Amino acid sequence: MTNQSTPVQENYEFKTEVHQLLDLVINSLYSHKDIFMRELISNASDAIDHIRYQSLTQPDMAENDTHWKIKIIPDEKANTLTISDNGIGMTHDEIIQNLGTIAKSGTREFLNTIKENKGDVNMIGRFGVGFYSSFMVADKVEVVTRTSKGKAHKWSADGPGGFHLEETEKTGRGTDIILHLKKESHDYLQEYEIRGVVKKYSDFIEFPIVMDVEREAPPQKPEDKAGETPEPEKKIVEETLNSRKALWAKAKNQIKPEEYIEFYRHIAHDFNDPLETIHYQAEGTIEFKALLYIPKQAPFDLFMRDADKGIHLYINRVFIMNDAKTLLPNYLRFVKGVVDASDLPLNVSREILQQDANLEKIRKNLVKKILGTLQTMRVQEYDKYLTFYKAFGQVLKEGLHFDPGNKDAIAELLLFESTKAEKENNRSLDAYLQDMPETQKSIYYILAEDRHAALASPHLEVFKSKNIEVLIMTETIDEWIVQSLVEYKQKPLKSVGKGELDLDESEKQKLEEENREKKVEYHDLVELMKTKLASEIKEVRFSQRLTDSPACLVLDEMGMSKHMQELFKAAGQEMPPQKNILEINAKHALIEKMNSLFRADKDSPELSDYIDLLYDQTLLTAGYKIKDPAGFSRRVTKLMVKEGH
Repeated sequence: MTNQSTPVQENYEFKTEVHQLLDLVINSLYSHKDIFMRELISNASDAIDHIRYQSLTQPDMAENDTHWKIKIIPDEKANTLTISDNGIGMTHDEIIQNLGTIAKSGTREFLNTIKENKGDVNMIGRFGVGFYSSFMVADKVEVVTRTSKGKAHKWSADGPGGFHLEETEKTGRGTDIILHLKKESHDYLQEYEIRGVVKKYSDFIEFPIVMDVEREAPPQKPEDKAGETPEPEKKIVEETLNSRKALWAKAKNQIKPEEYIEFYRHIAHDFNDPLETIHYQAEGTIEFKALLYIPKQAPFDLFMRDADKGIHLYINRVFIMNDAKTLLPNYLRFVKGVVDASDLPLNVSREILQQDANLEKIRKNLVKKILGTLQTMRVQEYDKYLTFYKAFGQVLKEGLHFDPGNKDAIAELLLFESTKAEKENNRSLDAYLQDMPETQKSIYYILAEDRHAALASPHLEVFKSKNIEVLIMTETIDEWIVQSLVEYKQKPLKSVGKGELDLDESEKQKLEEENREKKVEYHDLVELMKTKLASEIKEVRFSQRLTDSPACLVLDEMGMSKHMQELFKAAGQEMPPQKNILEINAKHALIEKMNSLFRADKDSPELSDYIDLLYDQTLLTAGYKIKDPAGFSRRVTKLMVKEGH
């Protein structure tokens, strides 16, 4: 009788640097221990991918075993959790190469790089690092593996001290990773915990992830003579834990509309249908797939600083993060969906997306595709676009400031109310330019709290008289964004309430001629008004804006509106005092009367009241508070009594 030889165990010691690195991986790089299962399942999926590819050219490699799957085996008695696959397996030398050193490098330089950058190293897809996350939950790890034609081997380690390698027995090709769990990690033996982790990180892995579970089966025996129903029988069944429905990986013609809707509701947690679906695949220097959605309604947290963004990032169907802020600029935060890239730079723990040329290419592609989709919607489905714009127009405007490279594309998408359009009939900048007379130099706009206030503003008088269209901007963000959008298609944007008007030369000369004599006639009155109101205003001048009102307040060219000043004040930023310009209408009867009072008696109390009333009137019209309401009331009452006589 021949004695079977005992397998020879090979013992290896980790180098000092690898010992330190392993300690770093276990204790520092991963913020969530659940990630160990994501890493091991991802490795198993890669192993199956390799053998599947080889079996296409070498059918014997698969050993007639093409029922690909990843199996999770919890054993509460042994306190072990096994992740098993029927993938390509590893040879003796591959085990040492892949598992003997972390990330195929044990040098001090590599260790220093990770420490200095706190894990910020492009390590995604390298077997060693992900595998060693097992030691976050296990105090001992065993790997049993066999290739199609080779012998089976067992690798084992119980910490950073070293590892052992020996031949063993294994039926079939593949790899079993057996984790001897730490006491505090026994939750990972529970069915609900395993299901939850698989659902979160590996739900869309292409291959089935299965587990044996105990289920009740209908009793096989009939009721006994006493009429009692026998206890339900229990049996073990193999259930698939992942959905495998990576909708973005399918061709568009293979997907039903209801599938798109179902997937949107799943990732967006929205009971409504999406407004628009963007299914997109990029090939070339950078490859990725994207399934993006534009919602119908704005979520409640759209303007909350810490709200999650809607993009879920996958790499080769492996979930990485559900709040991939770097993939889209913040002004497109309303977009929901999935991006699945073939490769992206992550840190060692796959948790933090790093700056990289490929990442920037994906970002540019996504932004271009989304803005292009919105432009097509605006041109071809205007009513649908209005639904979008009412929900997300304010957010889109942020891009004018934060994304100067796409400023023109964003500006094409903007809509505004207008003096020539009915309420809610929004005007685009292109439509404004199309209807603009050739002699008009600028795109005119007015900032106001609402449409009614805008149409009542004296700043619009000359524009109404000459039938010049003015865009009405009523949203909080508008004054901020026009500082970035200073021109559109070589036409400057000009506020009707700021600075000098840039009417055409012939019109300008005509107004100057009309005011020339008045400037001489009213010169002394104007100087008196400047002196009396010196603490309140920067200048008194004749107006080109007014046709009906006696006076108005105008901001300096670089002045800040009342509303913007209030926003800064609310944010705790006190603004320096700002003096506005008082413009007067030389043709108005009130100014003529004030000049008559001046000629009769420049020190007249009545004239002083008129100047104060005129200024307070312009303040109220502009939406400011008057400093002395009681004094204003007395002066008005006094004037009313006098006029009554």
